[in-house]
Amino acid sequence: MAEPHSTGPAPGAAVTDTTAVTDRAAGAVTADGAVTGTGTGPVAVSIGRRPEPVHEVAVYAFDGMTPFELGVVVEVFGLARPELSGLLATPWYGLRVCADRPGTPLRSVGGFTLTAEHGLDDLAAADTVVVPGVPNAFGGVVSPALVEALRTAHERGARIVSICSGAFALAAAGLLDGHEATTHWRYAELLRQRHPAVRVNPDVLYVDNGSVLTSAGSAAGIDLCLHLVRRDHGARVANSVARRFVVPPHRDGGQAQFIEAAVRPVEEEDDGVARSMQWALDHLADPLTVTGLARAARMSDRSYLRHFTARNGTSPMRWVISQRIAASLPLLEAPDGTVEEIAGAVGFESAATFRHHFGRVMRTSPTAYRRSFGRGVA
Repeated sequence: MAEPHSTGPAPGAAVTDTTAVTDRAAGAVTADGAVTGTGTGPVAVSIGRRPEPVHEVAVYAFDGMTPFELGVVVEVFGLARPELSGLLATPWYGLRVCADRPGTPLRSVGGFTLTAEHGLDDLAAADTVVVPGVPNAFGGVVSPALVEALRTAHERGARIVSICSGAFALAAAGLLDGHEATTHWRYAELLRQRHPAVRVNPDVLYVDNGSVLTSAGSAAGIDLCLHLVRRDHGARVANSVARRFVVPPHRDGGQAQFIEAAVRPVEEEDDGVARSMQWALDHLADPLTVTGLARAARMSDRSYLRHFTARNGTSPMRWVISQRIAASLPLLEAPDGTVEEIAGAVGFESAATFRHHFGRVMRTSPTAYRRSFGRGVA
C-alpha cells in the first residue's frame, strides 16, 4: 500500500514564515516557495505567512425592497477599490447578499428582480450584518428567521447595523432594548409605540452604540456606512471612499434628519451661508463665532442663525465643531503631533475641550483613535 501523501505539518505544529513541509517529488525550491524539477528525495516547500482574515459583511435582501439602501451597502463594501492600495492595513471587506430563501427572485420597487445567492446562515456568520429595511414597517411583520439570525450573529459578537426601517428588525430581535436608536423620521413614532423599551431619537442621522448601530433613511445610510469604514480603516480611507461616492466625507451623526430647505431657491444667486461655510473651513484654526460667520455671509446674527439651521439641520457652531473633529482625524492618524498640538491646529481652545467634543462625536478618545488608526504610532 502506498504511503499517505504529506500535505502539511503534524497536528499541533506551529506554522511560521519559515516552516517547511516535505513532498515525495524532489526538485528545487525558488525564492517564492515554488517547487521546480523532479526527483525522488524530500523537498522543502516554504509556507507563506497566513493572510489577514477578510471582514465579512452580510446585507439582507427581501421581496418588495427599495434598491437604494441595498445599493449603498453594496457600493461601500462590495466594490473593488484599487485606489486604496497602500492605504489599507487590513484587507477590504467581503460582501454577501443574503435572503430568507436564496436563489428565489426578489421583486424590487421599480419593476426589476434580483436573486440573492446566500441564505440566513451566512448572514448569521458574518462579522457585520446590515438590515437596509423590512418589507412593511407599518404591517408589523418581521421575518422570524431574520430575527433568529440577528440574535445568533449578535451573540457571536457580530456588529449589527440597520438603515431606515431596518431598525424594526433589530428591535424585534431585542437588540435595541434600553438603547437609543433612530430610523426614518416617518417611522419614528411607530417604532416608539411598538417597542417602548427603545429610546427612539428621530432627530439624528445615525446612532452608534458600539456593536449595534441604526441610521435614518436613504442618504443617512451612506453616512453610517462611511462611519463604519472610518471606524475600521481610518479617516483617509473613509475620505477616499466618500470622494468616489461624490459625497461629503463626514456628517456628524447628531445632525438633524429633516432639513427645512436643503435646496436653495434658484433666484438666490448670492448664497451667503455657503460662502460663510467655505470661509470657516479656510479658518478652522482661528477663533470662530456666530457673529464672524454672519459677517462672512453678510447677514445679521439672527438672520444667519435662521438661514444656516434651515439649510443644514444643525447650528453653526455645532457644524464648526464637527468640521474641526473631521480635520483632526488625519492628523491623529499621522505619527507627528501631540493631542494638544492637534487640538490647537484645528481650532480648539484646549486639549480638554477637544477631548470632550471628540468623545461626543466619535464615541472614543483622541488617544484611543490614534492607537487604532495611527500610522507608525506604537
